[in-house]
Amino acid sequence: MRIKLCLSYDGTDFCGWQRQRNGVSVQQTVEDAVYSLTGEKVTVTASGRTDAGVHAKGQVAHFDTNANIPPEKFYKALNTFLPNGVKALSSEKASDNFNARKNAKRKTYEYSLYLSDTELPLKERYGTRVYGNIDIEKMRSAARLIEGEHDFKAFSATGGSVKTTVRTVYGITVEKSGEDIKITVCGSGFLYNMVRIIAGALVKAGKGEISESDILKALETGNRELLGETLPAKGLCLLKVEY
Repeated sequence: MRIKLCLSYDGTDFCGWQRQRNGVSVQQTVEDAVYSLTGEKVTVTASGRTDAGVHAKGQVAHFDTNANIPPEKFYKALNTFLPNGVKALSSEKASDNFNARKNAKRKTYEYSLYLSDTELPLKERYGTRVYGNIDIEKMRSAARLIEGEHDFKAFSATGGSVKTTVRTVYGITVEKSGEDIKITVCGSGFLYNMVRIIAGALVKAGKGEISESDILKALETGNRELLGETLPAKGLCLLKVEY
């Protein structure tokens, strides 16, 4: 039986989704919990491999099991063996050919920023501080240039191995509430560090440190140096995956 699982996790203390030798991963934690529950050694495949420090509100994964547990109740049983930093939100029986990674059509990420002259301890765990003046309308205007199908080579960090750097960004929103700024990006899929680079470019645009022509030139030439810094992982959260 194939189980489709929705997961939420605080990525702060994990080395990312994928199993690694140099630290505890979310994948390892979930697989260990399944083993504790069922006695089965399974491979849990996620919609994507979130990096070290990245959070998730709605990560989707699948695995196969022979356990005699109703699919819709599997997540509650699994939570008994999961730590506080990782919890399953729902579970259901999936078709045998369902693949959480290959079948994903859209992913939505959110990047959290906050405006402050000093670090705010209650925001630092899940957000990145921005100091000085920032123009939200300039951020929104720059975001519109990034929407659509483009070669996003300039928006990718080195280290990724993909056949093509062409992706489709369906929409980007920039919302400000008090001192908090949320950048939400929905796309067909993302390159290595792509959303964090988009967020960095929008911050630079909002502060007047890069122009719209810099962004257009980066899309045209693939020149990473035209854009802003890659923002820290702690501000990034995978909101949802659509199939």
